[in-house]
Amino acid sequence: MNIYIVIPAHNEEEYLTQTLQSLTEQTMLPKKVIIVNDNSTDGTQNIIDSFSSKYSFITSVVHTSEEEHGPGSKIIRAFYKGLASLDDNYDLICKFDADLIFPKDYLQRISEIFLHNKNCGMSGGFCFIKKKDEWVLEDLTNKDHIRGALKTYRKECFTQIGGLKISMGWDTVDELLARFHGWEIKTDTSLHVKHLRPTGATYNRAARMKQGQAFKKMRYGFWLTLIASLKLAWKKKSFGYFWSCLQGYFSIKNDYIVSVEEGKFIRDLRWKNIRKKFF
Repeated sequence: MNIYIVIPAHNEEEYLTQTLQSLTEQTMLPKKVIIVNDNSTDGTQNIIDSFSSKYSFITSVVHTSEEEHGPGSKIIRAFYKGLASLDDNYDLICKFDADLIFPKDYLQRISEIFLHNKNCGMSGGFCFIKKKDEWVLEDLTNKDHIRGALKTYRKECFTQIGGLKISMGWDTVDELLARFHGWEIKTDTSLHVKHLRPTGATYNRAARMKQGQAFKKMRYGFWLTLIASLKLAWKKKSFGYFWSCLQGYFSIKNDYIVSVEEGKFIRDLRWKNIRKKFF
């Protein structure tokens, strides 16, 4: 399968070399890797240039966005900058972060998931973070969810869901919309990807409020937002995170990123999953 990878990168000098090295050592090499240098002020571009001079499938584009690092629209705008420079001769499109180390057979095994299941629209492994001298699961979500750091989409699914939403919550609504259109989401618990920088390590209160805004935009409604915010706050061990989510939810009006029909599907699916856990 033809695999294209887009990597948004903002000041990733500390990690990018390890990410690109792991991709050049894959048992199945990607056809194209494009790194989007998003307003970096460190040595990120020097690292990109060193790899692109050695590997013809690695290229880059420069993107200028807001300086503040945060989740959501900044990352996806950079992703689209990279995507726009690619042709559409791919079977799988990946959005990867610039601070990951992939096992050598990662792309091969991901492609096999899609080859063996024609109804699979999205797939991915799991992020592990280093605690002391041990790599442990970065346990922030359910096992059936693919982290935003390492998303892989079948082209037909990517097109049908309308690509990625330029909003916080893009890496949740993509899976919900994929299911709405009848696609399956497949994760592989044996694919351990080293995540060199824990998720949200640099996110401020404004970024946390965007999470609550994302619940509103996905038409969760208040009670689902309350439950989802509590769950996130519990995992992050931060009551402040819970409060920021609720403030974010009430801070915007009806600015939705899904239709009424899609919103109803999302709420029904969420409530169904909640009931499964208790009954």
